[in-house]
Amino acid sequence: MRWQSSIGVVVLSLVLHTGAPSAAVAGSSPTEQLRGSIDKVLRLVGDPAGRREPIRERRAALRKIADEIFDWGETAKRSLGMHWRERTPAEREEFVRLFADLLERSYMWKIDLYDGERIGYEGDTIEGDQAIVRTKLVNKHGGEMAVSFKMVRHDDRWKVYDVEIEGVSLVANYRTQFNSLLRRSTYPEVVRALRAKSSEGEIEAVMASPK
Repeated sequence: MRWQSSIGVVVLSLVLHTGAPSAAVAGSSPTEQLRGSIDKVLRLVGDPAGRREPIRERRAALRKIADEIFDWGETAKRSLGMHWRERTPAEREEFVRLFADLLERSYMWKIDLYDGERIGYEGDTIEGDQAIVRTKLVNKHGGEMAVSFKMVRHDDRWKVYDVEIEGVSLVANYRTQFNSLLRRSTYPEVVRALRAKSSEGEIEAVMASPK
């Protein structure tokens, strides 16, 4: 269904577009931080004037904000799974950068699919420095989709490292794909493919690359 695809894009766009930390949210709960930022995002993506901005400038500004809310290192580490342990510090640093580029480019261009979906907050669960914020996205026809944001605390700021849509984890999905790819290719070959495909903006193209 189109609205399900649209909502999935909106969820990821919300993560990538969430506003920068401020004194008003520092030290507050994961839900409060997420709610305040998402409210701003919904106003932004629903503003026709914002859609008329040059796409290059818009994406550059959005990526800068995304770097402040998304824990790219944790997301990349969990997505690479067991293969992360085998990587050198330099390899890890490069993988985080390439993966962040591909993840951002894969979804940022779809932001215009937003069609007025609303988000409701179902509460959060906190265990130490880990938290899960449970939400429900509702489209204009009343259809609902459960979405959970997995977050990790850095000082007094919570950062997103995974998103689950109807129980399907973004990180688990990419980990499966990387495991499959690394059974057919060496790690250097995968990295070369990531470098080559990063400009194309879709990580799925890397996953589909022949050996």
